[in-house]
Amino acid sequence: MIYRLKALYNNYPRQYWLMITGIVISTAGGSMIWPFLLIYASGKLHLPLSTVATLISINAGTGLFSSFLAGHLADKIGRKVVMVFSLALNGIAYFFLMRAGTYPQFVILMILIGLSNPMYQVGADAMLADMVPSEKRTDAYAINRIANNAAFGIGPAVGGFLASRSYNLAFYGASAGFIIYSLLLFFLARETLDKTVRETKSVPVDVATRGAEGYARVFHDKGYMAFVSLMAIGLIAPTMLWVLMPVYAKTNFNIPEAMYGWIPTTNALMCVFIQYSVTQITRRYKTLPVAAAGMFLYAIGAGSVALMTGFWGFWLSMVILTFGELTLVPTASKYVADSAPADLRGRYMSVYWLGWGLARTLSPLIGGFLNDNLSPHSIWMGGLLIGLTSTAGLILLNGITKARLTVNPKPAA
Repeated sequence: MIYRLKALYNNYPRQYWLMITGIVISTAGGSMIWPFLLIYASGKLHLPLSTVATLISINAGTGLFSSFLAGHLADKIGRKVVMVFSLALNGIAYFFLMRAGTYPQFVILMILIGLSNPMYQVGADAMLADMVPSEKRTDAYAINRIANNAAFGIGPAVGGFLASRSYNLAFYGASAGFIIYSLLLFFLARETLDKTVRETKSVPVDVATRGAEGYARVFHDKGYMAFVSLMAIGLIAPTMLWVLMPVYAKTNFNIPEAMYGWIPTTNALMCVFIQYSVTQITRRYKTLPVAAAGMFLYAIGAGSVALMTGFWGFWLSMVILTFGELTLVPTASKYVADSAPADLRGRYMSVYWLGWGLARTLSPLIGGFLNDNLSPHSIWMGGLLIGLTSTAGLILLNGITKARLTVNPKPAA
């Protein structure tokens, strides 16, 4: 066992493990408060759910702009700078969230978090792709998710306990986690962006480095853009569950934060103990069919909430949704990394996370509208239909891709 762990450690660069350590620290802190943020804001503001939910949409909408900026900056000035700035800004914003008391104050802080989050994600994904060769990336992204979810397994349970006594304690934990990781990166990490790569490309350096022209190359990759679009649609379903189910469970079924915290913790524990095994199975298959299977499970997980009436029912919905996550997310990350040319990795990652941002922007608005204008149950039926639409699209995209490869096979390496 010790030999296997040592071999696994030696299989990746030391900086990769520094990132894994940092993501554990920051995620444990941030997850103490994020699952309960709408509950906290609702209690502070006393506004309808559709209004309070716009805070999440504002946060995600800001992230759409930030995703483009992050990709350009990560490819131009480096991954490390973008990541350190993102983490530090997150830590500051979480510190001041505990002092917010009005809707405009919440909006400002959610904008700051929206600006910072995609910067870290884009920079970190690009840094990982820089350090790890293609054949090892599926496992590398899976290990990263295991570490992230190990921390997330701790955060909500601890955060729910603290929030039931004082939300300030949870906010202090979140702020400290982000600041500590930013300091670790600043002092111990090296920059991985190889600026000489761009000079060896057939595309002139000035074109490759300019934001608009660089993104134009991404947008002209039709297969990739179809994948991102379908992901953006389908991810609305699980985002509804993550953002709205805590409020839905407390408002309609009187499930308190301290109890609900074990539901996201279950998700995290499953990712820790099952992710690697699931990845060993999914890596044997083509990415698009695996992505479609994962999206189908996402849809079923979100839709099943409509049938549930208590803690264990909501817990089961999270378990179903988590199997979708275990199947889809590492596979999608590898698909993106393998699709991206070395000189445009930041921008490809940026557009991918743009899809996530669109889902996060739209899901609270759609869910809040369905809740306030139809019924709370309609949130989950809407999520089911959206997820199934994305699943069908990914199956169709896989068929089109196979047909193109049959007509125009790739040249031998």
